[in-house]
Amino acid sequence: MSDASGLESWLLADCQARLARGRRPVFALNGPVGAGKSTLSARLREVFAAAGLQLAVASIDDAYWPWPERQRRMAGNPFGVSRVPPGSHDPQALLQPIRRWRQQPGPPLAPLCLPRFDKTLQHGEGDRSADWQGSAEAVLLEGWLVGCQPLPAASLGQALASRSITPAASAWVHRCNSALEAYVPLWQEIDALLMIWPRSWQYPRRWRFQAEARQRRRGGGWLGPAALQSLVDSTVQSLPPALYQRPLLRQAAWIRVLDGRRRTLLEGTDDAVSARWDIEAQASSSCSSFTG
Repeated sequence: MSDASGLESWLLADCQARLARGRRPVFALNGPVGAGKSTLSARLREVFAAAGLQLAVASIDDAYWPWPERQRRMAGNPFGVSRVPPGSHDPQALLQPIRRWRQQPGPPLAPLCLPRFDKTLQHGEGDRSADWQGSAEAVLLEGWLVGCQPLPAASLGQALASRSITPAASAWVHRCNSALEAYVPLWQEIDALLMIWPRSWQYPRRWRFQAEARQRRRGGGWLGPAALQSLVDSTVQSLPPALYQRPLLRQAAWIRVLDGRRRTLLEGTDDAVSARWDIEAQASSSCSSFTG
C-alpha cells in the first residue's frame, strides 16, 4: 500500500502539469462526515506551499446560505437540521469567484475571494463569516456531496421502489435529487476528483461524534448527541451512498479506502483500485445496503 505521500506527490505533479498547460486547476475531495477531509486538505496545502505553490481550500459548507435564508430553505425537513442536505447551500457563492479567478489574465497565481462559514456560530448551527481573500494557483473543494450528480427521476423512482423505505423518505430523496441540479455548474469546474471511501458506512457516525468532541474540548459552539445524530442521518438518507457516492468511484482520479480508525486500507489512481474495492464491497453487507 502507498502511504499519504503517494496522494500528495500525485496531486502536486498533476497540478504542476495543468499549470504548465495554462490552466488554473480545481480539485475536489469527496468523503463522508468525519473522514478527515479538513485534515487532509490542510496537509495538501502544506505540501503545495513547500513546492512554492498556493493551494486555496474551500468546503462546500462555506457556501451555506446565511442563517435566515437557510432556516427557510430547510424548514420542515425530516431531520430537523438547518444545514447539510442539498438545498442548504448556494453553489453560486463558490462558482462565481472560482470562475472570476480562472478568467483573470496573467501568471498562474491570481487573487481569489471565497466565502467562509463558521460552524461555532448560532449555538452550533453555524453562519457565514468574513470572506477569505488571498491568491492561489489551485483550488481544492471538499465536501460530503461534492461531485454527486442528480439522477433521472424515473431511474431514481425505480431504485427507491426496490428498497424498504417509507413514502416520506422516498419523497425526501426525490426532493434532494432535484436540489442537486443547482450544484452541477460548480461540479463542472472540477478537473480531478479525489474520493475517501469508508470500509463501512457505519463509521461516519463514530467519526463525526469524535470530531464534535474535539470541538467541544476546544470551546465554542457544539451540538448535542441527538442533534449530531440528525446531521449524520441527513447525509446518508438524503443522498444514499449506494446511489450517489458509489458511482463517483469510477470517475475519481484517486481513491482512498479507510477502516474504522481512518487508516488507509487501499488507495491509488488506476482502475484496479475501483475494481478490487467493488469485489470487496459485494461481500460486505454494510456496503451493499441501500445506504452504502
